[in-house]
Amino acid sequence: MYKDPTDPIAAAAEPMAERHGAAKDPTAPPPGAAADWTVPQDWQALTQEEHAVWDLLFARQQQALAGRAVGAFEQGLDLLRLSRPGIPDFDELNERLFARTGWTVVAVPGLVPDDVFFEHLRARRFPAGNFIRKRSQLDYLEEPDVFHDVFGHVPLLAHPEMADFMQALGELGLRAMGAGALHRLARLYWYTVEFGLAREAGDLRIYGAGIVSSFGESRFALESPEPNRPAFDLERVLRTTYRTDSFQESYFVIDGLDGLPRLLENGDLLALCAEAAKRPDVDPSLPPA
Repeated sequence: MYKDPTDPIAAAAEPMAERHGAAKDPTAPPPGAAADWTVPQDWQALTQEEHAVWDLLFARQQQALAGRAVGAFEQGLDLLRLSRPGIPDFDELNERLFARTGWTVVAVPGLVPDDVFFEHLRARRFPAGNFIRKRSQLDYLEEPDVFHDVFGHVPLLAHPEMADFMQALGELGLRAMGAGALHRLARLYWYTVEFGLAREAGDLRIYGAGIVSSFGESRFALESPEPNRPAFDLERVLRTTYRTDSFQESYFVIDGLDGLPRLLENGDLLALCAEAAKRPDVDPSLPPA
């Protein structure tokens, strides 16, 4: 999961050390981590309690998502055998995922610098936190854990369109950093990868990892009358702020996952970011004009 610390609205919502995508000390990897901030998963060292928390979260979220997630998410769970008990062994998971789309999951100790995060995505590697929340904190996370990262993100990485889209975002993220437009790119990531909705056979379905891994928001996003659910509009997305401390006030709706790569085909994204900078930001609580 990625939250951009340069977004002024998101930045106001939480302390720097709690923002995803921003390492507490971005100047060097922590002890035991490689230069790319990866660490061994050390699956054999996981405790029974850690596996039990995964199983509890998995069972609870599968029930919450019944009939709510896009079909490709359920297919990904089956293809990758994520319904097996316990935290997945990344070596076994990667054999199946790589054979499907060329992606792998790599363990990281927690928060990673922006350039490291996007470089992993560019290389079709998804960084997953190498820890899991405690049983007493099922609904609260200061930073993304292995359940959010693997349950929330990885099933759709088995879907070719999402796999290509995520790699493209990695490449664009590195370019956006050099152009001073990272907070615009973060909004695109936020309103698609993390909190996107899609229309399938006329019905709204969830595909964003921040929703599929959240017990409360998986209901709120589809059933509450409170949030806006506008059709996806790239120019509006680049101008729409977001908060990280509450359920979303807007969820942008795409027309099926197969259209994800086309979201980036309408011109030079960095040029669109520059154009968006000339116009005022959009409050997500306001309905589209």
